Amino acid sequence: MIERDEALRAVEGSLDRPSAARIYDYFIGGHTNYAIDREFAEKVRARLPLMGDYCLTSRQFLGRAVRQCVRAGIRQFVDIGSGLPTAGNVHEVADEERPEHDVHVLYIDNEPVALAHSQILLADTADEDRHQAIAADLLQPEELWERVMDSDVIDVREPVALIVNAVLHFIKDDQDPDGMLSFYRDRVAPGSLLVLSQMTNENPVDEDERQALADLLEYYESTTNPGVLRTLAEFERFFGGWPLLEPGLVYAPAWHPDRNTVFAKAPSESRVIGGVARKPAL
Repeated sequence: MIERDEALRAVEGSLDRPSAARIYDYFIGGHTNYAIDREFAEKVRARLPLMGDYCLTSRQFLGRAVRQCVRAGIRQFVDIGSGLPTAGNVHEVADEERPEHDVHVLYIDNEPVALAHSQILLADTADEDRHQAIAADLLQPEELWERVMDSDVIDVREPVALIVNAVLHFIKDDQDPDGMLSFYRDRVAPGSLLVLSQMTNENPVDEDERQALADLLEYYESTTNPGVLRTLAEFERFFGGWPLLEPGLVYAPAWHPDRNTVFAKAPSESRVIGGVARKPAL
């Protein structure tokens, strides 16, 4: 596990630009963020007042998806682009759903600060035999998958839930998300589940919101993670034709909502789309 002084050095070396992971953390009420991130977040909130609720929507979708995956029999999770640990981490949700505590979780992120905080959290609160955090880059799939196979918490011969939550809006098409996701889909065992979500520019309520979403992308060009928004049709291809679990690819609040789901009465106002698909048997 990473030493705490290494984590502090990682923090100190990352404060020249706002970090998407720390901005997200701030928006959902976390505490692992800094003045440069909060200043940027408030600039975004001034243009898109509901941005915090959009981020909360993504986090809530992740929790509900983890629960449904566990109920579907999944006992292994690979969370790519896991970001900073906050309330409702994958291993916490899975262990709450499975009191047998037999679910294994591997967190993966390429941002040193996110990795450092994840490893510290796991060292303090998790079961090191079942939960680990490693460094790897979603955009370097061969290297990342080697690290997954080398881990002692994931058996790639068995089904996994592969999570890429609130990440793909930071992967532009010229970075080949199609090829990257095809690689991962080919590597997981039949019966595996693919959990995907991202922000969308589908059906803005008016011209002002359309422009606000365009402004959001312009703002993020100054961060560590420039972004792209996609429609439902543009996003669906990332599932590679795998059958989608009910209710399909939808606005995230419409995906198995519970009593805490924000935007439950008006899912399309959430600006977040998501779904879960299963790899067919050979």
